[in-house]
Amino acid sequence: MRKSEIGRAVGRAAAAGALACASLFSVAAHADNIIVLNSGEATLSLIDPQTLQIVGTVPTGKEPHHLFPTPDNQSLIVANSVSNSLMFVDPKTGKPQHTVENIEDPYQLGFSPDRKWFVTTGLRLDRLDIYHYGGGSDMTLAKRLPLSAMPSHMVFTKDSRTVFVSLQASGELAAIDLPTQKVLWKMPVGPAPAGLWLTPGDKYLLVGMTGADYVAVVDWRNQKVVKEIPVGKAAHNFRSLADGRHVLVSSRVSNVISIIDEETLEKTGEISDLLPGPDDMELTADKRYLWVTFRFAKHVGIVDMQTKKLIKTIPVGRSPHGIYFFDRAPVMAPNGA
Repeated sequence: MRKSEIGRAVGRAAAAGALACASLFSVAAHADNIIVLNSGEATLSLIDPQTLQIVGTVPTGKEPHHLFPTPDNQSLIVANSVSNSLMFVDPKTGKPQHTVENIEDPYQLGFSPDRKWFVTTGLRLDRLDIYHYGGGSDMTLAKRLPLSAMPSHMVFTKDSRTVFVSLQASGELAAIDLPTQKVLWKMPVGPAPAGLWLTPGDKYLLVGMTGADYVAVVDWRNQKVVKEIPVGKAAHNFRSLADGRHVLVSSRVSNVISIIDEETLEKTGEISDLLPGPDDMELTADKRYLWVTFRFAKHVGIVDMQTKKLIKTIPVGRSPHGIYFFDRAPVMAPNGA
């Protein structure tokens, strides 16, 4: 999308937002800062949810790509992949707390549901690091597991025994047994798999195909792709609608967000007319507003989920990726993200 097209999209969002902002402010009146991770600038943008203005910029390490709250919700962890560190910030304000060094190439990160394991993918180094987790920043390396090529996103089973990892370069899905820290199996799923999502009861594993235009439905117990759900090009990441039935998937090339029914495994709706590169998403506690990072447009946006329209865009840093706010809707997924 050219700059003129981005400008028109921003203009449409501004026009729609003029009608909705008053109600948005009232809903967010008691909320804390929205925290946006700018991968291309090594910063966090802090946005006041009442004024929708940037109120602070916090430096991070080099190439931060993902963020994740600690199980006790006392910290939000920013993974600095090139600086080989984890930065802990206040999940409500974004204020830095402390940094843990010598965590090599933390690209994606997550905690097992039982809080015993902390896992990071090394996209650059082709490996998975599995840590015993003792709370706070207490992480002891259990296993450094070679895992090629380009391990990306992850999701845990509800029983905390297995973590699934997408391998972007090889087009595979890997299953890792956490108690033994061994690779159980690998299977091909399609071009450039990224985001992962388990449907209720861990029945199926959904895989966003960044190299294609569909979500693969995997019967992981039998290691078989049983369906492809058509969505936009470059299907990438997931976010629950917190209704026990629907999940969103962003498509970074088609600039749409699709709504998938987790029971029927069908696409039931779409949010379009977005800025380039919709990526990570976060949902307000009342489930009314969806915040989205636009990876290729240096903006975040707010979608009114009643109308499915983009109503507001806010300029942030280069390559905005992760987004988080403390007062969010339940995630409804085993790995909590």
